[in-house]
Amino acid sequence: MAALMPKLASFRRIVVKVGSSLLVDAQAGRVKEAWLSSLAADIAKLHGEKRDVLVVSSGAIALGRNVLKLPMGALKLEESQAAAAVGQIVLARIWTETLAAKGLTAGQVLLTLGDTEERRRYLNARSTIAKLLELRAVPVINENDTVATSEIRYGDNDRLAARVATMLSADLLVLLSDVDGLYDTPPHENPKAKLIPVVQRVTAEIEAMAGMAGSGLSRGGMRTKIEAAKIATAAGTHMVIASGRTLHPLRAIADGGPSTWFLTPANPVTARKKWIGGSLEPKGAIHIDAGAVAALRRGKSLLPAGVVRVEGAFARGDALVIRGPDGGEVGRGLVAYDRDDAERLIGQNSERIEAILGYRGRSEMVHRDDLVLGGE
Repeated sequence: MAALMPKLASFRRIVVKVGSSLLVDAQAGRVKEAWLSSLAADIAKLHGEKRDVLVVSSGAIALGRNVLKLPMGALKLEESQAAAAVGQIVLARIWTETLAAKGLTAGQVLLTLGDTEERRRYLNARSTIAKLLELRAVPVINENDTVATSEIRYGDNDRLAARVATMLSADLLVLLSDVDGLYDTPPHENPKAKLIPVVQRVTAEIEAMAGMAGSGLSRGGMRTKIEAAKIATAAGTHMVIASGRTLHPLRAIADGGPSTWFLTPANPVTARKKWIGGSLEPKGAIHIDAGAVAALRRGKSLLPAGVVRVEGAFARGDALVIRGPDGGEVGRGLVAYDRDDAERLIGQNSERIEAILGYRGRSEMVHRDDLVLGGE
């Protein structure tokens, strides 16, 4: 099994999820500054190696409830939202200052599950986070609990982290936990419980091993981590669960410390192309000229200048078939414009988009990252 365990150094884009119980001292209601500083040092090392690092951080409600002097235990929805409103400011300041001390720039992004499920919002969120990474900032992402319409679960950002990882085509998701990983039986009940170092596929047996235990601040148990593993690995993202109850937790993973790796046979690029090419129902078509076909074959994006006509009733983010001059299918992709705007941009230079539409849209009709050609 040890031979199957990947090396942290082999990943280019890493999402790190930090739970409330790791970040916040439950008794004092304050951030564990020494621990967070050590994690920031680990992030800075990866960042210095030209890797992209994203953080999904819980802790807003835990911090906010202390500021507002709300009692421990279950809160009403409006109390949780009020605590999140106060805590998000505190959490953002803490991450900003801690990362700045390591020479890094933080960017706050507040998401809900809807932002990762509804296609238009998904594309907007992905574009924003991708730009932050391009500018070498560290996106710090949290669920937007102040506008949640269902019960807020403290620290249960496991599945959100998995959605973020798949949305940004990350090749690794790190879930820092209060346990070393997945055990065959609950370790607090069985002192002989064995840590499972590698899970090659999430089976019913693996799911049955997941317990429901969580800490006082974090009610997300092992079950949500297994669900996150299913989301991540299906999209070509490896996942590792490791203990965060140590200084420099990412360095500990790199050094081969105790953990559970969930492997995927795919990679984010091939998984995404498979999704675009075969799992989405096209809502229309874009007909392009021979020059655009050649450009796509060279790995370029599809620009409005190469579009001859469009057909179908589609919205931004919908999957469309891309057809060449002979009407044959060249590929499929996610369109960057609604039908009406796309039609107005047919044959136009990208520099004229703002003058034509009245707003500064995407330069590409279909970006290369959102495109799969026949044979890929």
